[in-house]
Amino acid sequence: MKFDVSELVEAKRQIDSTLHKLKQTVKTFEAKENSNRYKSQITLAKRRIQAFEISVSLIEREMNEAGKKS
Repeated sequence: MKFDVSELVEAKRQIDSTLHKLKQTVKTFEAKENSNRYKSQITLAKRRIQAFEISVSLIEREMNEAGKKS
């Protein structure tokens, strides 16, 4: 499936925003007094961060490829 560069830019922008929020969430949970209580939420957020970082990397690669073809 091919995507327009503007679609890739917008997808990256949305993912970057979500990544920022997830990283803040992890900080908040880890700073809580009884952070072990939130271990599953922290693990889930960290896994999502990793998945979104992979997505951003792939989007950037696709954008670079599109730029080379232009």
